[in-house]
Amino acid sequence: MIDKTKNTYELTLDGEVVAFSHGESLFEISERHKKEVPTLCYDKRLDAFGGCRMCMVEVEGFRNPVASCTTKASPGMVVHTHTAKLEKDRKTLLELVVSENRQVETPELSGFASQELTQLANRYDAITGRFAGAKSGTSRTEDLNPFILRDYDQCISCYRCVRVCAEREGDYAINVMNRGFATQITTEFNSDLRESECTFCGQCVQTCPTGALADKKALRDRKTVGDIKKTRTICTYCGVGCSVDIMSKEDKIVGIQPAMDGPANLGALCVKGQFAYDFVQHDDRLTTPLVRKNGKLEPVSWTEAIDVAAKGFEKVSRDHGNEAIYAIASGRAPHEASYALQKLMRAGWGLNQIDNCSRA
Repeated sequence: MIDKTKNTYELTLDGEVVAFSHGESLFEISERHKKEVPTLCYDKRLDAFGGCRMCMVEVEGFRNPVASCTTKASPGMVVHTHTAKLEKDRKTLLELVVSENRQVETPELSGFASQELTQLANRYDAITGRFAGAKSGTSRTEDLNPFILRDYDQCISCYRCVRVCAEREGDYAINVMNRGFATQITTEFNSDLRESECTFCGQCVQTCPTGALADKKALRDRKTVGDIKKTRTICTYCGVGCSVDIMSKEDKIVGIQPAMDGPANLGALCVKGQFAYDFVQHDDRLTTPLVRKNGKLEPVSWTEAIDVAAKGFEKVSRDHGNEAIYAIASGRAPHEASYALQKLMRAGWGLNQIDNCSRA
């Protein structure tokens, strides 16, 4: 059925007549109507792949189930998402997948999507050992890059990492070689990531559903005491304004994950936004103001430090005029601090001579 006044169409989804727009896939429609169709190779930021077959649905009139992520909806379709046969097939597929992995349970710190296989295997009670045998994937433990763990014993060949690197980042740093049990995610000439086109944006880590590609830095705190808490904020490294979720245990930052619904980044981050957070709790970070006295920096109170700074500004203004005053805000400073600094320059000194180091 077609509603010409609204440019929408209708189909029947699990007994309910629902509307959809031209070009929507059956998976997108099912997801919008909370049908919880499982998948392992799907990432809504990427082109549909149809590789894992977990999202199969039955369409009346079709001989076999179809991959809902690659099947476009047509008016009048009658679709079933959770029949007994589909659920049995999904469990069998999962049993095949987990039979190749060294383990199903993975640390939450591995990456944003790292729990997807674990959750589905538990949901379908698919950890049976039914298909135990040959395994594919060879881990690259000798890759000494500081950011990304290449634990390919956990790989299920969903290719989300390869596709996000190509489709979202345009780097094409990783690809697939060989077939069957010899299938392997690799770089050009099978080299280390440091010798490839990889920019260490971490996108492959965050889309991996098994922890085969994982966040090395976050995993350092796997055994740190405390529950993982996520706090939404904005990355301060540049002017794009990427949304991030800071992961913490107690009062310690243990990792950064991109916000998949961030309006500026939609799950993307650069290497700095993803991995450069150690400065927050670094031993060398200043925790008290310092003022130079007799040629030597000495700790002082904030009141004394502000007085010294104010007198310095007054002297420069008196001797050389306001035009001699210029401010550069740190890219590591909170946005509130940058706002306060620009107010000081514009309202306090009547100048527009302010910049931010991250703008470059």
